[in-house]
This record gives sequence, structure tokens and C-alpha cells, in this order.
Amino acid sequence: MNSQGSDRKAVTLLLLVMSNLLFCQNAHPLPICPGGNCQMPLQELFDRVIMLSHYIYMLSADMFIELDKQYAQDHEFIAKAISDCPTSSLATPEGKEEAQQVPPEVLLNLILSLVHSWNDPLFQLVTEVDGIHEASDAIISRAKEIGEQNKRLLEGIEKILGQAYPEAKGNEIYSVWSQFPSLQGVDEESRDLAIYNKVRCLRRDSHKVDNYLKLLRCRVVHNNNC
Repeated sequence: MNSQGSDRKAVTLLLLVMSNLLFCQNAHPLPICPGGNCQMPLQELFDRVIMLSHYIYMLSADMFIELDKQYAQDHEFIAKAISDCPTSSLATPEGKEEAQQVPPEVLLNLILSLVHSWNDPLFQLVTEVDGIHEASDAIISRAKEIGEQNKRLLEGIEKILGQAYPEAKGNEIYSVWSQFPSLQGVDEESRDLAIYNKVRCLRRDSHKVDNYLKLLRCRVVHNNNC
């Protein structure tokens, strides 16, 4: 096995272990507004939101790993399952250098759009995963947890935008999820293909959100001195 393959497996294992530790120990991130009080420095608000976004990313990566185990040897299934994510219609920057060129208020609205776009699909995903007989308890519980925490993340990003760039509020663009209709009544293979791709897209987008927020904290709070 080459070193690149070994490194990828090591990262996957680390994500799985850390996610399990956080989830099993009920180690939820700090509340965005403790006691309903959101009057806090921008740096602390960023820190709390980033802790939450990273938690969601780790849960989504863990859920994808658990799901991927079922189809790891079925290359034909994976090839058929992977298709464009509906949120691909949002023009998000690719990589750190491109993201650095986007004005902070614009990038915040893009992040807000990504997170908001997952609200309904996450609710739908919980129902779909819960109906799969082969789905493990780990997959089902993580889907439910991500759905709950995504609402808190949306609230936190809105607080950051309102505090740092109040004039930019209301400029977000929400993607249309026409590619992910209800899976009720479809055959088992079509359902499994759709769920696999939806979880893959969730992992991709939650990773983007986490990286963008960390980049913005560096730019906005620390003036790129990090």
C-alpha cells in the first residue's frame, strides 16, 4: 500500500474515533447564545460557531464512513450513486486562495445559504435513513443530531453576520433541492443510491462551511494574522 493510501486511511480512522468520542460522551459544543444572551465579543461568537460547524462536519464524515462500509466493495453502486449535489448551483469558492478573494460579507452570505439549504433535506434524510432496515443505530442517531445542530449553526451564522456586517443581511441565495424529491414509493436500489449521494453531499458541504468559517475568523477577527 502506498503512503498516500495509508495517510487517507489514517485520517478516516481519526475522524471516526474523534466523532465517536464526542458523540458517545455527549460532548456537544457550547451554546451559541448562553441563557439567551448573544451580547458577546465577535471572536467568542466565531469560536462558538466554529466549534459547532466542526462538530457537524465530523458527524457527517462519520455517517458517510458508516454508510460507505456497506458499499465499499460495490464499485458499480458507488459509480451510479455519485452525482452532482444540488448546492453545486451556489457559486462557492474552490480552495483557500479563491476564498480569500471573496469579500467577507459575501462569503458569510454564501455560508448562510449553504447551511440554510440543508434544513429541509436534513429533515427528509432523517426520515429516509430511519426507514432503512440495514441502517445502523450510529447512522440514524447522527442524522438526527446533525438535523438539530444545523438549526443552531444557522442561528450562529446569522448572529455573526448581524454583528459584523448588518448591512449585508438578507443577501443570501438559497439553492433549490428539486434533485432530491421524496423517496417514498421508489425501489430499494434507487432509494439507497439517493441516500448515499445525499450523505456524500452533506459531508462535502459541511466541510466547506467549516473551512470557510475558520478562514473568515482569521480575516475578520485576527486581520489575517494567524
